[in-house]
Amino acid sequence: MDGKYSHFVDASFGSIYPALNRLEVDGLVTFREIVEPGKPGRKVYSITPEGRDHFLQALHEPPSKDIFRSEFLMIAMCAEFLPRDVVVKALDVRAEQLRAEIDLLRGFADDEKATQGIRWAATYGMDCMSNSLNYLKEKRGELEALAGSKTLAQPEAAE
Repeated sequence: MDGKYSHFVDASFGSIYPALNRLEVDGLVTFREIVEPGKPGRKVYSITPEGRDHFLQALHEPPSKDIFRSEFLMIAMCAEFLPRDVVVKALDVRAEQLRAEIDLLRGFADDEKATQGIRWAATYGMDCMSNSLNYLKEKRGELEALAGSKTLAQPEAAE
C-alpha cells in the first residue's frame, strides 16, 4: 500500500477490499457508490461512530513487533560475494530511497492540518531514516571494501 499510512500498516489491495467488506457487514464502515459516465463505479467508504470506537479500542492493545524486511540488507549481507559495482549501486539506491522517505515524512510533519500525533510520528520516522542515511554515509566505505572479497567457493557456515 502506498500513501500516507504506508509507514504504519502493510496492506495490499487483495487484503483491503475483503477487510472493508467485513467491516461493512459488521457495521463499522458504510459506503456509497459513485458512478461516473464511462468509468467503472467506485465505492467511497466512511467509518461509522461504532467503527471509530472499535478502532480506538483496538489501539489500547500493545503494539506487535515492527516487521522489517530489507532487500538492501540482503545485498549488504552478501557483499563479499558481489561485484563492487553492484554493492555501490545498492548503497546509492538505498541512500536515495532514504532521502525520498525523509522528504515524504517532512511533508507530513510540516502539514499545518496534521494532528500533533501525526507530526510526532513523522518526526520520529524522519529521525530513524536520517540515522540510517548517516550510517550509510559514514560506513559505506567498509561495505564497498568487502565487495568481491570472497568467491562462492569460500562460503562461511551460516548460523
